[in-house]
Amino acid sequence: MAAQKSEPDFWRHVRFGGGLGLNFGDNFFSATIAPSAIYEFNQNFALGLGLNATFFNQKSMHKTTVLGGSLIGLFNVISDLQLSAEFEQLNVNRRYNVNLNVPDDNYWTPALFLGAGYRSGNVTFGVRYDVLYDENKSIYADPWMPFVRFYF
Repeated sequence: MAAQKSEPDFWRHVRFGGGLGLNFGDNFFSATIAPSAIYEFNQNFALGLGLNATFFNQKSMHKTTVLGGSLIGLFNVISDLQLSAEFEQLNVNRRYNVNLNVPDDNYWTPALFLGAGYRSGNVTFGVRYDVLYDENKSIYADPWMPFVRFYF
C-alpha cells in the first residue's frame, strides 16, 4: 500500500482573499484589484500581506494609478467579533489631462487602519478608521470606511 501524501502544515493555515472594485459614472471610471493572504496562527489571531492596484480616470481631467501593499493583523475576540489593524503603503501617480497649472503628482502615502467587524464564517462586515489620514494626500475621501472582508 502506497503512503498517502499529506499537505504541509503551513498551507493548512493559509487563507486567500481580497477585494475587487468597479465604479463608473458619466465622467469617471475606477477599477481596483486587491488580493491578499493571511496565515492563521490559531482561531483568534492571523497575520497577512496584501497588494493593491487601482486605476482611476476622470474624463478630461486626470488619470491616476495607485500601486502598493499592506500588512494586516486580525484578532477574533469572540467568533463573531473581529478586530483588525492594517498598515498600507501606496504609490500615487496622477497625470493631468488639462492645463490647470498643476504639476503631475507622484508620491507615497501611508494609511494605518484600525477596524472592527462582525464575522460570519469566511466573511467579515465592519468599519475601519485611518489614523494617519491626510486629506491632501490620501486616495480615500474620508478616514472612516466600511469594509467587507473574505478569506477562503
